[in-house]
Amino acid sequence: MLKIQNVTYGYNNMHNVLENFSLSYEEPGIYGLLGKNGTGKSTLLYLVMGLLRPKQGEITFDGINTQKRAPETLQEMFIVPEEYNLPSILLPDYVKVLKPFYPNFDEQLMVKLLEMFEMKGVNGAELDENGIPKINLGALSMGQKKKIYMCVALAARTKLLVMDEPTNGLDIPGKSQFRKVVAQGMREDQLVIISTHQVRDVETLLDHVTIIEQNAVLLNEKMNMEEPVNLEELFIDALNRAQIAS
Repeated sequence: MLKIQNVTYGYNNMHNVLENFSLSYEEPGIYGLLGKNGTGKSTLLYLVMGLLRPKQGEITFDGINTQKRAPETLQEMFIVPEEYNLPSILLPDYVKVLKPFYPNFDEQLMVKLLEMFEMKGVNGAELDENGIPKINLGALSMGQKKKIYMCVALAARTKLLVMDEPTNGLDIPGKSQFRKVVAQGMREDQLVIISTHQVRDVETLLDHVTIIEQNAVLLNEKMNMEEPVNLEELFIDALNRAQIAS
């Protein structure tokens, strides 16, 4: 599905964030992308989406170079960045703007996920003729905006969905709801990549874990769903083994 081959990228000519970096995800599922600050996790996500262009190397999704940003590729990709703003318009109007770009957009799924996040009637919002709450996006807190945007992202029904620190800004109930929303909202053939430092928020959700450090992939393995995994311990152990090996 997703192949990152020998990618080099830097924000200036003095230092490369990623250098000759390679990684591939062959199957659908929920992948956790872990690494220390400055290892290039967010940069990698933007490169995958074609929002940044590598100095060298290539990234392909379903065999198509994402750098080309072809319409048939873009309609199957969605990103939830760590920080963003939503326009001061009503949610139904926002959906009308997005739908032409995402032909599989499922309004009823979005409404279902909003209910799971307890956002359907927020601020006394009434429903439009399609059952979508008329929420003023500009009047929401950051945590509420994150819940709305994640519901929109899952409702887009793309084959690739990437999320950068999705649980930042969510309260404790919201983090629990997040796991249920992703599990209920993703499609069977979807590749979901979650980059996070909040490992305890997602460790029960992940099918697969990737740990990167200094352009190296320290771990890229499926999780054993029958045995609980402590991602903090797994992460620290991977870093310690890498230090000993170097």
